[in-house]
Amino acid sequence: MSGFFGVISKQDCISDLFYGTDYHCHLGTRRGGMAALNENGFDRVIHDISNTQFRSKFDSDLTRMHGNSGIGIISDFEDQPLIIGSHLGTYAIVTVGMVKNAEELTRKTFSTRTTHFTEMSGNDINPTEIVATLINGEESFEDGISSAQELIEGSCSMLLLTKKGIYVARDRSGRTPAIIGKGEQGYAVALETCAFPNLGYEVVHELGPGEIVLLTENGYEIKKQPGTEMQICSFLWIYYGYPASSYEGINVEESRYRCGEALARNDSVDVDLVAGIPDSGIAHAFGYACTAGIPYRRPFVKYTPTWARSFMPQIQEMRNLVAKMKLIPIKELTKGMRMLFCDDSIVRGTQLYSTFQKLYNYGAREIHLRPACPPLLFGCKYLNFSRSRSEMDLACRKAIVELEGKITSLDKYLDPDTQEFQAMVDIIRRKMGITSLLYQRLPDMVKAIGLPEEKLCTYCWDGCDRKACGKKVTSETVAAH
Repeated sequence: MSGFFGVISKQDCISDLFYGTDYHCHLGTRRGGMAALNENGFDRVIHDISNTQFRSKFDSDLTRMHGNSGIGIISDFEDQPLIIGSHLGTYAIVTVGMVKNAEELTRKTFSTRTTHFTEMSGNDINPTEIVATLINGEESFEDGISSAQELIEGSCSMLLLTKKGIYVARDRSGRTPAIIGKGEQGYAVALETCAFPNLGYEVVHELGPGEIVLLTENGYEIKKQPGTEMQICSFLWIYYGYPASSYEGINVEESRYRCGEALARNDSVDVDLVAGIPDSGIAHAFGYACTAGIPYRRPFVKYTPTWARSFMPQIQEMRNLVAKMKLIPIKELTKGMRMLFCDDSIVRGTQLYSTFQKLYNYGAREIHLRPACPPLLFGCKYLNFSRSRSEMDLACRKAIVELEGKITSLDKYLDPDTQEFQAMVDIIRRKMGITSLLYQRLPDMVKAIGLPEEKLCTYCWDGCDRKACGKKVTSETVAAH
Protein backbone atom coordinates (compact mmCIF):
# COMPACT_ATOMS: atom_id res chain seq x y z
CA MET A 1 0.00 0.00 0.00
CA SER A 2 0.83 3.69 -0.02
CA GLY A 3 -0.83 6.72 1.50
CA PHE A 4 -1.18 10.33 0.35
CA PHE A 5 -1.97 13.69 1.90
CA GLY A 6 -2.51 17.09 0.32
CA VAL A 7 -3.26 20.55 1.64
CA ILE A 8 -4.05 23.97 0.18
CA SER A 9 -4.28 27.01 2.42
CA LYS A 10 -4.47 30.79 2.61
CA GLN A 11 -1.21 30.66 4.54
CA ASP A 12 1.95 28.55 4.52
CA CYS A 13 0.93 24.89 4.69
CA ILE A 14 4.24 23.02 5.01
CA SER A 15 3.75 22.13 8.68
CA ASP A 16 0.36 20.56 7.94
CA LEU A 17 1.79 18.83 4.86
CA PHE A 18 4.67 17.38 6.88
CA TYR A 19 2.57 16.04 9.75
CA GLY A 20 -0.35 15.00 7.56
CA THR A 21 1.93 12.91 5.37
CA ASP A 22 3.59 11.46 8.46
CA TYR A 23 0.21 10.15 9.65
CA HIS A 24 0.32 7.74 6.70
CA CYS A 25 3.64 6.11 7.61
CA HIS A 26 1.97 2.82 8.61
CA LEU A 27 1.15 2.29 4.91
CA GLY A 28 4.68 2.10 3.53
CA THR A 29 8.34 1.97 4.48
CA ARG A 30 10.28 2.44 1.25
CA ARG A 31 9.97 6.07 0.08
CA GLY A 32 8.57 9.32 1.36
CA GLY A 33 8.10 12.50 -0.60
CA MET A 34 6.62 16.00 -0.54
CA ALA A 35 6.08 18.66 -3.19
CA ALA A 36 5.05 22.26 -2.56
CA LEU A 37 4.08 25.11 -4.85
CA ASN A 38 5.20 28.66 -4.09
CA GLU A 39 6.04 31.90 -5.90
CA ASN A 40 9.21 30.33 -7.30
CA GLY A 41 7.50 27.25 -8.68
CA PHE A 42 7.64 23.65 -7.46
CA ASP A 43 9.83 22.46 -4.61
CA ARG A 44 10.14 18.70 -4.21
CA VAL A 45 11.98 16.35 -1.87
CA ILE A 46 12.10 12.54 -1.79
CA HIS A 47 13.90 10.41 0.81
CA ASP A 48 14.54 6.73 1.39
CA ILE A 49 12.74 5.88 4.64
CA SER A 50 13.38 2.13 4.64
CA ASN A 51 15.76 2.43 7.61
CA THR A 52 14.76 5.80 9.06
CA GLN A 53 11.45 7.25 10.17
CA PHE A 54 9.77 9.84 7.95
CA ARG A 55 10.03 12.66 10.49
CA SER A 56 13.75 12.14 10.98
CA LYS A 57 14.50 12.20 7.25
CA PHE A 58 12.28 15.20 6.48
CA ASP A 59 12.89 17.27 9.61
CA SER A 60 15.24 19.74 7.87
CA ASP A 61 12.83 20.06 4.93
CA LEU A 62 10.11 21.25 7.29
CA THR A 63 12.02 24.47 7.95
CA ARG A 64 13.41 24.84 4.42
CA MET A 65 10.29 24.42 2.28
CA HIS A 66 7.45 26.91 1.97
CA GLY A 67 4.26 27.27 -0.01
CA ASN A 68 0.49 27.53 0.30
CA SER A 69 -0.23 24.19 -1.35
CA GLY A 70 1.46 20.80 -1.38
CA ILE A 71 1.08 17.04 -1.67
CA GLY A 72 2.89 14.24 0.15
CA ILE A 73 3.22 10.49 -0.17
CA ILE A 74 4.35 7.48 1.81
CA SER A 75 5.21 4.93 -0.87
CA ASP A 76 5.93 1.23 -0.66
CA PHE A 77 7.68 1.08 -4.01
CA GLU A 78 8.41 4.00 -6.31
CA ASP A 79 9.86 7.49 -5.95
CA GLN A 80 7.12 10.10 -5.63
CA PRO A 81 5.99 12.89 -6.08
CA LEU A 82 7.02 13.40 -9.70
CA ILE A 83 7.25 16.87 -11.27
CA ILE A 84 5.81 16.68 -14.78
CA GLY A 85 6.14 19.23 -17.55
CA SER A 86 3.47 18.96 -20.24
CA HIS A 87 1.18 20.90 -22.57
CA LEU A 88 -1.25 21.02 -19.64
CA GLY A 89 1.33 22.90 -17.60
CA THR A 90 3.78 21.81 -14.95
CA TYR A 91 2.34 19.77 -12.08
CA ALA A 92 3.30 17.35 -9.31
CA ILE A 93 1.65 13.96 -9.02
CA VAL A 94 1.36 11.13 -6.49
CA THR A 95 -0.54 7.87 -6.91
CA VAL A 96 -1.81 5.06 -4.68
CA GLY A 97 -2.79 1.63 -5.96
CA MET A 98 -1.54 -0.91 -8.48
CA VAL A 99 -1.23 -0.43 -12.24
CA LYS A 100 -1.64 -4.08 -13.14
CA ASN A 101 -1.24 -3.54 -16.88
CA ALA A 102 1.79 -1.25 -16.66
CA GLU A 103 3.76 -3.22 -19.28
CA GLU A 104 0.90 -3.07 -21.77
CA LEU A 105 0.41 0.67 -21.24
CA THR A 106 4.16 1.23 -21.64
CA ARG A 107 4.21 -0.61 -24.97
CA LYS A 108 1.28 1.42 -26.24
CA THR A 109 2.89 4.72 -25.33
CA PHE A 110 6.19 3.61 -26.89
CA SER A 111 4.34 2.93 -30.14
CA THR A 112 3.89 6.70 -30.58
CA ARG A 113 7.70 7.01 -30.79
CA THR A 114 7.50 10.28 -28.85
CA THR A 115 7.55 8.92 -25.29
CA HIS A 116 10.35 7.90 -22.96
CA PHE A 117 10.40 6.75 -19.34
CA THR A 118 13.03 6.92 -16.63
CA GLU A 119 13.85 3.41 -15.42
CA MET A 120 14.02 2.64 -11.72
CA SER A 121 16.32 0.04 -10.18
CA GLY A 122 15.47 -3.45 -11.42
CA ASN A 123 14.59 -2.06 -14.86
CA ASP A 124 11.06 -1.24 -13.70
CA ILE A 125 9.14 1.73 -15.02
CA ASN A 126 7.74 4.07 -12.37
CA PRO A 127 3.95 3.47 -12.54
CA THR A 128 3.28 7.06 -11.46
CA GLU A 129 5.17 8.23 -14.55
CA ILE A 130 2.99 5.97 -16.70
CA VAL A 131 -0.12 7.52 -15.15
CA ALA A 132 1.21 11.03 -15.85
CA THR A 133 1.86 10.09 -19.49
CA LEU A 134 -1.73 8.91 -19.87
CA ILE A 135 -3.01 12.16 -18.35
CA ASN A 136 -0.87 14.21 -20.72
CA GLY A 137 -2.53 12.54 -23.70
CA GLU A 138 -5.71 14.58 -23.25
CA GLU A 139 -6.62 18.28 -23.52
CA SER A 140 -7.42 18.91 -19.84
CA PHE A 141 -6.52 17.53 -16.44
CA GLU A 142 -10.09 16.31 -15.95
CA ASP A 143 -10.15 14.44 -19.27
CA GLY A 144 -6.63 13.13 -18.73
CA ILE A 145 -7.40 11.73 -15.29
CA SER A 146 -10.65 10.16 -16.53
CA SER A 147 -8.85 8.58 -19.48
CA ALA A 148 -6.09 7.21 -17.27
CA GLN A 149 -8.61 5.72 -14.85
CA GLU A 150 -10.39 3.93 -17.69
CA LEU A 151 -7.17 2.51 -19.14
CA ILE A 152 -5.64 1.31 -15.87
CA GLU A 153 -6.31 -2.24 -14.73
CA GLY A 154 -6.04 -2.59 -10.98
CA SER A 155 -6.58 0.67 -9.15
CA CYS A 156 -5.18 4.17 -9.03
CA SER A 157 -6.14 7.07 -6.78
CA MET A 158 -4.11 10.25 -7.27
CA LEU A 159 -3.35 13.82 -6.30
CA LEU A 160 -2.18 16.42 -8.83
CA LEU A 161 -0.71 19.66 -7.52
CA THR A 162 -1.28 22.37 -10.13
CA LYS A 163 -1.42 26.17 -10.26
CA LYS A 164 -5.23 25.88 -10.27
CA GLY A 165 -5.29 23.82 -7.10
CA ILE A 166 -5.09 20.15 -6.16
CA TYR A 167 -6.89 17.64 -8.33
CA VAL A 168 -8.10 14.70 -6.24
CA ALA A 169 -9.20 11.51 -8.00
CA ARG A 170 -10.40 8.32 -6.36
CA ASP A 171 -9.88 5.11 -8.31
CA ARG A 172 -12.84 4.12 -10.43
CA SER A 173 -13.89 1.23 -8.15
CA GLY A 174 -13.26 3.15 -4.94
CA ARG A 175 -10.86 0.52 -3.62
CA THR A 176 -8.92 3.13 -1.62
CA PRO A 177 -10.41 6.19 0.11
CA ALA A 178 -9.87 9.86 -0.72
CA ILE A 179 -11.38 12.13 1.92
CA ILE A 180 -11.50 15.95 2.13
CA GLY A 181 -11.22 17.88 5.37
CA LYS A 182 -11.89 21.57 6.08
CA GLY A 183 -9.72 23.71 8.36
CA GLU A 184 -9.69 27.34 9.41
CA GLN A 185 -7.35 28.42 6.60
CA GLY A 186 -8.08 25.93 3.86
CA TYR A 187 -8.65 22.31 2.91
CA ALA A 188 -6.81 19.02 3.05
CA VAL A 189 -7.22 15.59 1.47
CA ALA A 190 -6.09 12.29 2.95
CA LEU A 191 -6.37 8.57 2.55
CA GLU A 192 -6.43 8.22 6.34
CA THR A 193 -8.79 10.49 8.28
CA CYS A 194 -6.59 10.00 11.36
CA ALA A 195 -4.47 12.78 9.81
CA PHE A 196 -7.22 15.37 10.36
CA PRO A 197 -8.09 15.82 14.07
CA ASN A 198 -4.75 17.01 15.45
CA LEU A 199 -4.25 19.34 12.48
CA GLY A 200 -7.65 20.95 12.93
CA TYR A 201 -9.56 19.55 9.94
CA GLU A 202 -13.11 18.18 9.89
CA VAL A 203 -14.32 15.72 7.27
CA VAL A 204 -16.60 17.47 4.77
CA HIS A 205 -16.58 15.19 1.74
CA GLU A 206 -15.61 11.64 0.85
CA LEU A 207 -15.04 11.08 -2.84
CA GLY A 208 -17.03 8.32 -4.49
CA PRO A 209 -15.68 5.79 -7.01
CA GLY A 210 -14.05 7.54 -9.95
CA GLU A 211 -14.92 11.00 -8.67
CA ILE A 212 -12.62 13.92 -9.52
CA VAL A 213 -12.50 17.05 -7.38
CA LEU A 214 -10.53 20.29 -7.68
CA LEU A 215 -9.45 21.50 -4.25
CA THR A 216 -8.65 25.17 -3.58
CA GLU A 217 -8.14 27.22 -0.41
CA ASN A 218 -11.78 28.32 -0.71
CA GLY A 219 -13.44 24.95 -1.20
CA TYR A 220 -13.80 22.05 -3.58
CA GLU A 221 -15.47 21.68 -6.95
CA ILE A 222 -16.63 18.34 -8.31
CA LYS A 223 -15.23 17.95 -11.81
CA LYS A 224 -16.51 14.43 -12.40
CA GLN A 225 -19.45 12.87 -10.61
CA PRO A 226 -18.82 9.59 -8.79
CA GLY A 227 -19.82 6.24 -10.22
CA THR A 228 -22.35 3.97 -8.55
CA GLU A 229 -20.30 0.77 -8.26
CA MET A 230 -17.89 0.60 -5.33
CA GLN A 231 -15.48 -2.15 -4.31
CA ILE A 232 -13.61 -0.69 -1.34
CA CYS A 233 -10.91 -2.95 0.10
CA SER A 234 -12.17 -4.85 3.16
CA PHE A 235 -8.64 -5.10 4.52
CA LEU A 236 -8.77 -1.40 5.41
CA TRP A 237 -10.92 -2.35 8.39
CA ILE A 238 -9.41 -5.77 9.06
CA TYR A 239 -5.71 -4.92 8.93
CA TYR A 240 -3.88 -2.00 7.40
CA GLY A 241 -6.23 0.91 8.13
CA TYR A 242 -5.33 3.03 11.16
CA PRO A 243 -7.66 2.59 14.20
CA ALA A 244 -8.54 6.30 14.40
CA SER A 245 -9.57 6.45 10.73
CA SER A 246 -13.01 6.05 9.22
CA TYR A 247 -13.99 5.20 5.65
CA GLU A 248 -17.52 5.41 4.29
CA GLY A 249 -18.44 6.69 7.76
CA ILE A 250 -17.32 3.46 9.49
CA ASN A 251 -14.53 3.61 12.07
CA VAL A 252 -11.74 1.03 11.90
CA GLU A 253 -11.46 0.36 15.64
CA GLU A 254 -15.20 -0.16 16.11
CA SER A 255 -15.29 -2.53 13.16
CA ARG A 256 -12.48 -4.59 14.66
CA TYR A 257 -14.35 -4.82 17.97
CA ARG A 258 -17.31 -6.24 16.05
CA CYS A 259 -15.03 -8.76 14.29
CA GLY A 260 -13.81 -10.02 17.64
CA GLU A 261 -17.35 -10.20 18.99
CA ALA A 262 -18.37 -12.36 16.04
CA LEU A 263 -15.41 -14.69 16.60
CA ALA A 264 -16.41 -15.12 20.25
CA ARG A 265 -20.06 -15.84 19.45
CA ASN A 266 -19.01 -18.69 17.15
CA ASP A 267 -16.53 -20.19 19.60
CA SER A 268 -16.75 -22.34 22.74
CA VAL A 269 -13.10 -22.95 23.62
CA ASP A 270 -12.11 -22.90 27.31
CA VAL A 271 -9.06 -20.65 27.85
CA ASP A 272 -7.47 -18.55 30.59
CA LEU A 273 -6.84 -15.37 28.63
CA VAL A 274 -7.40 -13.58 25.35
CA ALA A 275 -4.64 -11.59 23.65
CA GLY A 276 -4.13 -9.75 20.40
CA ILE A 277 -1.21 -10.01 18.01
CA PRO A 278 0.07 -6.40 18.03
CA ASP A 279 -1.04 -4.06 16.64
CA SER A 280 -4.06 -4.74 14.46
CA GLY A 281 -5.06 -7.90 16.33
CA ILE A 282 -5.51 -6.03 19.60
CA ALA A 283 -8.91 -4.50 18.81
CA HIS A 284 -10.19 -7.84 17.52
CA ALA A 285 -9.07 -9.41 20.81
CA PHE A 286 -10.81 -6.72 22.89
CA GLY A 287 -14.06 -7.50 21.11
CA TYR A 288 -13.58 -11.22 21.68
CA ALA A 289 -12.66 -10.89 25.36
CA CYS A 290 -15.58 -8.60 26.20
CA THR A 291 -18.11 -10.87 24.50
CA ALA A 292 -16.67 -14.12 25.87
CA GLY A 293 -16.16 -12.75 29.39
CA ILE A 294 -12.51 -13.89 29.40
CA PRO A 295 -9.69 -11.69 30.77
CA TYR A 296 -7.69 -9.73 28.22
CA ARG A 297 -3.92 -9.88 28.75
CA ARG A 298 -0.71 -8.92 26.90
CA PRO A 299 1.68 -11.92 27.04
CA PHE A 300 3.95 -10.13 24.61
CA VAL A 301 4.34 -6.54 23.52
CA LYS A 302 5.52 -4.86 20.37
CA TYR A 303 8.65 -2.73 20.32
CA THR A 304 7.24 0.17 18.31
CA PRO A 305 9.98 2.83 18.01
CA THR A 306 11.91 1.26 15.15
CA TRP A 307 10.23 -1.86 13.80
CA ALA A 308 7.71 -1.45 11.00
CA ARG A 309 4.88 -3.73 9.95
CA SER A 310 6.31 -7.10 9.00
CA PHE A 311 4.31 -7.50 5.77
CA MET A 312 6.15 -4.63 4.07
CA PRO A 313 9.69 -5.90 3.36
CA GLN A 314 9.90 -7.66 0.00
CA ILE A 315 12.49 -10.22 1.13
CA GLN A 316 11.09 -13.09 3.24
CA GLU A 317 14.18 -13.21 5.45
CA MET A 318 13.71 -9.55 6.35
CA ARG A 319 10.00 -10.10 7.07
CA ASN A 320 10.96 -12.92 9.43
CA LEU A 321 13.56 -10.75 11.15
CA VAL A 322 11.09 -7.91 11.71
CA ALA A 323 8.50 -10.32 13.12
CA LYS A 324 11.08 -11.91 15.40
CA MET A 325 12.59 -8.74 16.78
CA LYS A 326 9.54 -6.53 17.23
CA LEU A 327 7.49 -8.84 19.51
CA ILE A 328 8.87 -9.31 23.01
CA PRO A 329 7.29 -12.08 25.16
CA ILE A 330 6.45 -11.68 28.84
CA LYS A 331 7.25 -14.92 30.63
CA GLU A 332 5.29 -14.10 33.76
CA LEU A 333 2.02 -13.89 31.79
CA THR A 334 2.67 -17.03 29.77
CA LYS A 335 3.72 -19.94 32.00
CA GLY A 336 0.98 -22.53 32.46
CA MET A 337 -1.60 -20.53 30.51
CA ARG A 338 -4.20 -21.64 27.97
CA MET A 339 -3.99 -18.71 25.58
CA LEU A 340 -6.24 -17.51 22.77
CA PHE A 341 -4.86 -15.03 20.25
CA CYS A 342 -6.78 -12.90 17.80
CA ASP A 343 -4.96 -11.70 14.69
CA ASP A 344 -6.09 -9.82 11.63
CA SER A 345 -5.21 -12.63 9.20
CA ILE A 346 -2.86 -15.47 8.31
CA VAL A 347 -0.96 -14.72 5.10
CA ARG A 348 2.11 -16.97 5.03
CA GLY A 349 2.00 -18.14 8.65
CA THR A 350 5.77 -18.39 9.05
CA GLN A 351 6.07 -15.40 11.37
CA LEU A 352 3.30 -16.57 13.69
CA TYR A 353 4.96 -19.98 13.98
CA SER A 354 8.15 -18.51 15.42
CA THR A 355 6.14 -16.18 17.67
CA PHE A 356 4.15 -19.03 19.17
CA GLN A 357 7.24 -21.17 19.65
CA LYS A 358 8.61 -18.46 21.95
CA LEU A 359 5.47 -18.71 24.07
CA TYR A 360 5.68 -22.51 24.24
CA ASN A 361 9.29 -22.16 25.35
CA TYR A 362 8.05 -19.87 28.12
CA GLY A 363 5.61 -22.50 29.36
CA ALA A 364 2.32 -21.88 27.52
CA ARG A 365 0.02 -24.90 27.91
CA GLU A 366 -2.24 -24.26 24.91
CA ILE A 367 -2.32 -21.72 22.09
CA HIS A 368 -5.51 -21.10 20.13
CA LEU A 369 -5.63 -18.74 17.13
CA ARG A 370 -8.65 -16.83 15.82
CA PRO A 371 -8.04 -14.79 12.63
CA ALA A 372 -10.51 -11.95 12.09
CA CYS A 373 -11.05 -12.87 8.43
CA PRO A 374 -11.51 -16.08 6.41
CA PRO A 375 -8.57 -17.97 4.86
CA LEU A 376 -6.69 -15.99 2.22
CA LEU A 377 -6.92 -18.04 -0.96
CA PHE A 378 -6.19 -15.38 -3.57
CA GLY A 379 -3.44 -12.80 -3.91
CA CYS A 380 -4.68 -9.22 -4.23
CA LYS A 381 -4.62 -7.97 -7.82
CA TYR A 382 -5.80 -4.46 -7.03
CA LEU A 383 -3.50 -3.10 -4.30
CA ASN A 384 0.09 -3.57 -3.16
CA PHE A 385 -0.76 -4.42 0.44
CA SER A 386 1.63 -7.39 0.35
CA ARG A 387 4.90 -7.75 -1.53
CA SER A 388 4.66 -11.52 -1.95
CA ARG A 389 5.74 -12.60 -5.41
CA SER A 390 3.38 -15.57 -5.77
CA GLU A 391 0.01 -16.78 -4.54
CA MET A 392 1.80 -19.99 -3.63
CA ASP A 393 3.31 -18.08 -0.69
CA LEU A 394 -0.14 -18.16 0.92
CA ALA A 395 -0.48 -20.67 3.75
CA CYS A 396 -3.79 -21.93 2.34
CA ARG A 397 -2.35 -22.61 -1.10
CA LYS A 398 0.55 -24.54 0.40
CA ALA A 399 -1.86 -26.60 2.47
CA ILE A 400 -3.99 -27.46 -0.58
CA VAL A 401 -0.90 -28.58 -2.53
CA GLU A 402 0.05 -30.79 0.42
CA LEU A 403 -3.43 -32.33 0.32
CA GLU A 404 -3.81 -32.74 -3.43
CA GLY A 405 -0.33 -32.48 -4.96
CA LYS A 406 -1.48 -29.56 -7.12
CA ILE A 407 -4.32 -27.04 -7.26
CA THR A 408 -7.08 -27.86 -9.75
CA SER A 409 -10.10 -26.35 -8.05
CA LEU A 410 -10.64 -24.03 -5.11
CA ASP A 411 -14.43 -24.31 -4.94
CA LYS A 412 -14.51 -26.86 -2.12
CA TYR A 413 -12.04 -24.81 -0.05
CA LEU A 414 -14.27 -21.73 -0.14
CA ASP A 415 -17.01 -23.36 1.96
CA PRO A 416 -16.10 -23.60 5.67
CA ASP A 417 -18.52 -26.52 6.12
CA THR A 418 -16.74 -28.91 3.75
CA GLN A 419 -14.34 -31.65 4.80
CA GLU A 420 -11.74 -30.24 2.40
CA PHE A 421 -11.86 -26.83 4.10
CA GLN A 422 -11.39 -28.42 7.52
CA ALA A 423 -8.49 -30.51 6.24
CA MET A 424 -6.81 -27.38 4.84
CA VAL A 425 -7.23 -25.56 8.16
CA ASP A 426 -5.87 -28.53 10.10
CA ILE A 427 -2.68 -28.60 8.02
CA ILE A 428 -2.15 -24.90 8.70
CA ARG A 429 -2.80 -25.49 12.40
CA ARG A 430 -0.27 -28.32 12.60
CA LYS A 431 2.37 -26.38 10.70
CA MET A 432 1.95 -23.49 13.14
CA GLY A 433 2.12 -25.86 16.07
CA ILE A 434 -1.02 -24.56 17.78
CA THR A 435 -3.84 -26.23 19.69
CA SER A 436 -6.75 -25.00 17.59
CA LEU A 437 -7.45 -22.70 14.65
CA LEU A 438 -10.83 -21.19 13.85
CA TYR A 439 -11.27 -18.66 11.06
CA GLN A 440 -13.86 -15.91 10.84
CA ARG A 441 -16.70 -16.62 8.42
CA LEU A 442 -17.10 -14.22 5.52
CA PRO A 443 -20.70 -13.15 6.28
CA ASP A 444 -19.68 -12.34 9.86
CA MET A 445 -16.70 -10.28 8.68
CA VAL A 446 -18.86 -8.36 6.22
CA LYS A 447 -21.46 -7.68 8.90
CA ALA A 448 -18.74 -6.48 11.28
CA ILE A 449 -17.46 -4.00 8.72
CA GLY A 450 -20.96 -2.67 8.25
CA LEU A 451 -21.20 -2.11 4.49
CA PRO A 452 -23.28 -4.16 2.06
CA GLU A 453 -21.22 -7.02 0.63
CA GLU A 454 -21.66 -5.71 -2.91
CA LYS A 455 -19.78 -2.52 -1.94
CA LEU A 456 -16.80 -4.42 -0.51
CA CYS A 457 -13.92 -6.11 -2.29
CA THR A 458 -13.62 -9.60 -0.82
CA TYR A 459 -11.50 -11.04 -3.61
CA CYS A 460 -8.71 -12.25 -1.29
CA TRP A 461 -11.12 -14.65 0.40
CA ASP A 462 -13.72 -15.68 -2.15
CA GLY A 463 -12.14 -14.88 -5.53
CA CYS A 464 -15.17 -12.75 -6.32
CA ASP A 465 -14.40 -10.07 -8.91
CA ARG A 466 -17.87 -8.54 -9.01
CA LYS A 467 -16.98 -5.62 -11.25
CA ALA A 468 -15.46 -7.88 -13.89
CA CYS A 469 -17.74 -10.88 -13.91
CA GLY A 470 -20.24 -10.63 -11.06
CA LYS A 471 -19.44 -14.11 -9.81
CA LYS A 472 -16.85 -16.06 -7.88
CA VAL A 473 -13.76 -17.63 -9.38
CA THR A 474 -14.61 -21.24 -10.25
CA SER A 475 -12.58 -24.37 -10.86
CA GLU A 476 -12.48 -23.53 -14.57
CA THR A 477 -10.75 -20.21 -13.90
CA VAL A 478 -8.24 -21.38 -11.32
CA ALA A 479 -5.81 -22.70 -13.93
CA ALA A 480 -5.63 -19.30 -15.59
CA HIS A 481 -5.23 -17.67 -12.20
